[in-house]
Amino acid sequence: MLVLTRTVGEGIMIGDEVEVVVLANDGHKVRLGISAPQETPVHRREIYLAIQSQGEVGASSEPQQLRPARGRRAS
Repeated sequence: MLVLTRTVGEGIMIGDEVEVVVLANDGHKVRLGISAPQETPVHRREIYLAIQSQGEVGASSEPQQLRPARGRRAS
């Protein structure tokens, strides 16, 4: 695991297309902004794990239309 220290306004790049920026830090919580291509799924870890636990059931069902996350701009 790579461990980095970032302050508000600083970010990291993942590959050429995903950027993660620290937007705020109140001491207990860190607010992150994530810029990624529309076709790249971005989930909180607990949601990702729930999706993975569905296995083939989730993969075989029709995709659902989801609202964009709050604050995420549509491109």
